[in-house]
Amino acid sequence: MRLLLAVALLLLAAVSPASAQRLEEAVREHTLANGMKLLMVERHASPTVSAWIRYRVGSVDERSDERGVAHLLEHMLFKGTKTLGTKDYAAEKPLLERIEATAQRLVAEKARRGKGDRERIARLEEELAALEKAAAQYAVREEFFEIYARNGGTDYNAFTGKDGTTYLVSLPANKLELWAAIESDRMMNPVLREFYSERAVVMEERRRSYDTQPEGQLWENFLAAAFVAHPYGQPIIGWMSDLENLTRTRAEAFLHRYYAPNNAVVAVVGDIDPDRTIALVERYFGAIPPGVDVPPVAVDEPPQAGEKRIDLRLDSESHLLIGFHKPVYPDPDDDVFDVIEMILAEGKTSRLHRRLVQELELATEVSAFSAPGHRYPNLFIVAATPRSPHPPAEVEQAIRRELERLMIEPVTERELQQVLNRLEYEEVVRMSSNSGLAHLLTEYEAVTGSWRCLIEHRRRVAAVTPADVMRVAKTCFTRENRTVGAIVRKEAAP
Repeated sequence: MRLLLAVALLLLAAVSPASAQRLEEAVREHTLANGMKLLMVERHASPTVSAWIRYRVGSVDERSDERGVAHLLEHMLFKGTKTLGTKDYAAEKPLLERIEATAQRLVAEKARRGKGDRERIARLEEELAALEKAAAQYAVREEFFEIYARNGGTDYNAFTGKDGTTYLVSLPANKLELWAAIESDRMMNPVLREFYSERAVVMEERRRSYDTQPEGQLWENFLAAAFVAHPYGQPIIGWMSDLENLTRTRAEAFLHRYYAPNNAVVAVVGDIDPDRTIALVERYFGAIPPGVDVPPVAVDEPPQAGEKRIDLRLDSESHLLIGFHKPVYPDPDDDVFDVIEMILAEGKTSRLHRRLVQELELATEVSAFSAPGHRYPNLFIVAATPRSPHPPAEVEQAIRRELERLMIEPVTERELQQVLNRLEYEEVVRMSSNSGLAHLLTEYEAVTGSWRCLIEHRRRVAAVTPADVMRVAKTCFTRENRTVGAIVRKEAAP
């Protein structure tokens, strides 16, 4: 888990230099009766606070008939509640119900494909458009954003991944109760208004970022090839046909099932009094009933039995992805992959950068990372952009030689020390960020089960030996375990 490499910075970021207090002592925990986990760090460097809410539900938790719903809900939860985002919910609600009834009939008719009644489809589309126009008069757009902005809020945002969904904001410390009021209302009383117009926005996002974007196409096809059974192979945004068939009823069922306190981790970092913060959170969030615990994904990705290849012939610059299946935390080999990642591709002194970019001039950039998630076994990926006129196949061969070198030639103690030095560098760069600390606390708590895993990582990395690197490289970097995806320029294709 690459985020683990930022660990030691937190030991510095979370404490005052005068006290040299350890992060483990600085973090205050509190669990509400409804299951919500609250993590707090008191820091008085500035009169500000960062608040992050991380739900333990992402695209990996969607069923086949729900693909894309977690990402769409990220958009929808900005639309407001029964009191925010509306001029008159009592008048708006009957229109929302009529919109959904019409949309359900329209989706069902379209799902018949060629057998669908075109005239009925056209009539339902006109009816839906008229109802949405009528409902729009009650909507107050961006009210969450406007309230936060008027009260000094910054970095108000959200993001959805394979493993979870996060909502975040930074604001003056004396506005923390405003945050609690807004976010508890959003958790308890969300209203998915403007659902079908926002679904259209997401469909356009899909066209723009994936269907017509070469690297987006490559990434989706690469993951779909690498994972034949596990939902890590499905796109976060969903396939276009998934989006076409998503209804507000289905999205609401997913929302009310999982977006609840028992699946939420909250981090509040900054100029706070922990006791007062606990009382505040209890007052606003404590009465919200729990939902259903997110169940673990039952399917295991079967071992790969042979190399897989994806070649996209596009009128585009070339790009290359090479992936290998690997374990994740708590498997100790996950730490070995973090070391391999830094030795291969972290910074301009890394092996792949020196060899491919500086010496051979085969690529303009190269990187290594673990993806697409961290809750379940994932991929170790090397990505490169070939430098014209070198084809992806030539760059691939050079990368494979460096991977094979890890199998037969022990990494040096100097390289291992550089990994630790890099960690210390990252500490200094990121030590002052309330938001960065809140991010890592919520991420580790949600993914590993305990935020304390982050304070153990440097010790685990320091224990990795050259023999560990060789063993893991020999086990993982095999042809049978390899998936290769490439964009090849059309004029360069044989």
